[in-house]
Amino acid sequence: MKFPTLLVLSALWVLPQLKAATFSVEKTPAGGAIVKLDGEFFTELVVDQANKTYLWPIIGTSGVTMTRAYPMKTVEGEQHDHPHHRGLCFGHENIAGYDTWAERATFGEKPSGKTSERVEHLGAIKLREITNMQGGEKAVLRTVSDYVDATGKKTSEEVREYVFAVKGANRVIDVDIVLIASEGDILVDDKKDAGLSIRVPTEMAVDRGKEGGKGTGRIINSEGVTDEEAWGKRATWVDYHGTVGGKAVGVAMLNHPSSFRHPTPWHVRTYGLFTANPFGLSQLKVQPETGAVTLKKGEKITMRHRFVFHDGDEKAGRIAEAYAEYAKEK
Repeated sequence: MKFPTLLVLSALWVLPQLKAATFSVEKTPAGGAIVKLDGEFFTELVVDQANKTYLWPIIGTSGVTMTRAYPMKTVEGEQHDHPHHRGLCFGHENIAGYDTWAERATFGEKPSGKTSERVEHLGAIKLREITNMQGGEKAVLRTVSDYVDATGKKTSEEVREYVFAVKGANRVIDVDIVLIASEGDILVDDKKDAGLSIRVPTEMAVDRGKEGGKGTGRIINSEGVTDEEAWGKRATWVDYHGTVGGKAVGVAMLNHPSSFRHPTPWHVRTYGLFTANPFGLSQLKVQPETGAVTLKKGEKITMRHRFVFHDGDEKAGRIAEAYAEYAKEK
């Protein structure tokens, strides 16, 4: 049986597109890990540069870096505010009385008053071990970390799993976090400055904050609410898109139905901070009552999110469809 030449050529053109992505993971001298996609750098789990672990930089679609460089690297023209906004990270202003959201550099050289009090209550999320590290069609990193107070005493612990994948044209990072009251009862407070975050590049911010001027970005959530109005609103997903290096790109964060207090409120800012915060119900003005919760010893909170790095806006990235697929996963 003979096939038309055009059909054969079409089939040959499609074959390379069907090749599965191949991830590799290698440990760094500091005890973190580098994730590569088809031999090229995708991201690094940094474990020794701050009072928390974080992913930085993250290379999205079209080879574009999707995380602000500061404070890890100084880049001319970038915003240099909030040095604790490091790549993709998790922190909370008050778990068991201690702050892993901020860090010492947050408060300048001479803190006073309330800022002095916050410095005294700075804690840390210390990596204890990487318990799973594997590559293949997906990459997996599973970590166990200790939350410690200002003296280094353990207050609680966390199990976190990152899964790195390619879905269609998009790059995806799943982040599942389980916070465990391992040492005794702990208060998880109602705070605005808390949650899972990514700090987007200055160029794709909606505005440039203290640097002044407009960026190229736009924020839109699953309910169609945009830009500054998306702050404090509950939504199943939020997309932040704009241009970086002249390329139209974006990142969406999806909140899984099984995640704590789904659909989460969002602490998403026009200057580039992008945070899912299920804790700060009163500080985010979701409700007048506090959202503080006490975990009894052995109790836990589970948070599940998916980051989708895509070209174009939320429609080009098919974010509504991506959420529908994610929501079906167990």
